[in-house]
Amino acid sequence: MAATPVEVCVKAAAGAPDILGDCPFSQRVLLTLEEKKVPHEKKLINVENKPDWFLTISPEGKVPVFKCDDDKWVPDSDVITQIIEEKYPNPSFVTPQEFSSVGSKIFPSFVKFLKSKDPNDGSEQALLDELRALDEHLKAHGPYVNGENISAVDLSLAPKLFHLEIVLDHFKGWKIPENLTYVHAYMKDCFSLIHIYAG
Repeated sequence: MAATPVEVCVKAAAGAPDILGDCPFSQRVLLTLEEKKVPHEKKLINVENKPDWFLTISPEGKVPVFKCDDDKWVPDSDVITQIIEEKYPNPSFVTPQEFSSVGSKIFPSFVKFLKSKDPNDGSEQALLDELRALDEHLKAHGPYVNGENISAVDLSLAPKLFHLEIVLDHFKGWKIPENLTYVHAYMKDCFSLIHIYAG
């Protein structure tokens, strides 16, 4: 008997309610389900005009939300991916403790730089430092954060890098330096997954 698909609500694209949106947290949950080959049904939510049924299950209106076995809907991609890992342990995406925080400061650094109006406030350099640290890690341990196999930290980091690249190019004309070759190779590998699963 085929497994009943799990249900997950994720962000729809602005102006295109049938296409997955640019939410890195929604993409993280979908990538985790796809890479574990867990049958799932994604419900695309127009966050500009949230349907009443969605606000009933997610009163704060946040995506993603995931339906658990007890019919309870759970928010927060950290919590959701942990539930998925525990329920579907194979393949394991558990990242070793020493690598679990690799790249964790990139997204907050990106947000600070994006919002910055002062080119001398150090926010660009802080982002570059974080990206350079990731490049050094990948050079020593790659091609993924935990070596040869993809893990939870990649499935969290890749959608954020995807978002970072598009948004900073659009709003600031800023690109990740070409000399960060390991980061570029990593992004190319990971982004191919996002493009495959975004359909």
